[in-house]
Amino acid sequence: MIFKTKKKKKFTFIQEGEGKPIVLLQGLMGGLSNFTLLIDFFSKRGYKVYFPDLPIYDLPILNTNLSSLAKFVAKFIEEEVGEPAIVVGNSMGGHVGLILTLSRPDLVRYLVLTGSSGLYERSFGDSFPRKNDRDYIRKKAEEVFYDPSVATESLVDEVFSVVNDRSKGIKTVMLARSAIKHNMEPELHRITTPTCIIWGKQDNVTPPEVAIEMDRLIPDSDLFWIDKCGHAAMMEKPETFNEILYDWLKSRE
Repeated sequence: MIFKTKKKKKFTFIQEGEGKPIVLLQGLMGGLSNFTLLIDFFSKRGYKVYFPDLPIYDLPILNTNLSSLAKFVAKFIEEEVGEPAIVVGNSMGGHVGLILTLSRPDLVRYLVLTGSSGLYERSFGDSFPRKNDRDYIRKKAEEVFYDPSVATESLVDEVFSVVNDRSKGIKTVMLARSAIKHNMEPELHRITTPTCIIWGKQDNVTPPEVAIEMDRLIPDSDLFWIDKCGHAAMMEKPETFNEILYDWLKSRE
């Protein structure tokens, strides 16, 4: 599935469909490939879907944190989307979505979280002690999914390339640390935006108890489970994920 990339001075992004805006936020090791079926589904059902290229590796060292990414997304919605958006975030992208929703609720119509960090998550750790070991990287990538075959060779290649690029590796670790430090438990009760939480029952990175706690803390939230599914539900079980989200959005209109 090939999407046309738009490039402007400040932003590089994908835009597909017409209608109510959806903004997709990737995880730390994620990318456009994680959302291709979601983009195809919603762009044909009355939604304008955006996938902004987050400046994960382009922020200055002192500003390499999740709050800076949330400010970037806020500017993107203001300048390119032009109206409040449905914000869908996976893993780190969900965490950015939470920060954005708290700081700029006027820009977020609905918040959708799947495998979101913000309370507790397991990751590669603070460093990559075996970054040159491709089999080790493959094993870590496979652990993200219930079905390890979802971690294709091309996906493993992407992760391997990132962790073996010194600059990208350093910034990846910095963002992972930022996510761990920015625990949002004391703040989630202040989110008034309607929130849809879709979670893999077998998520090993952000375990099910994280979803349960987020659902408890966010006042206007609904929690949905997908069985035989890991950390990236929109990628591993796209048909089920899309149906749950589509039905939830319709129920809110």
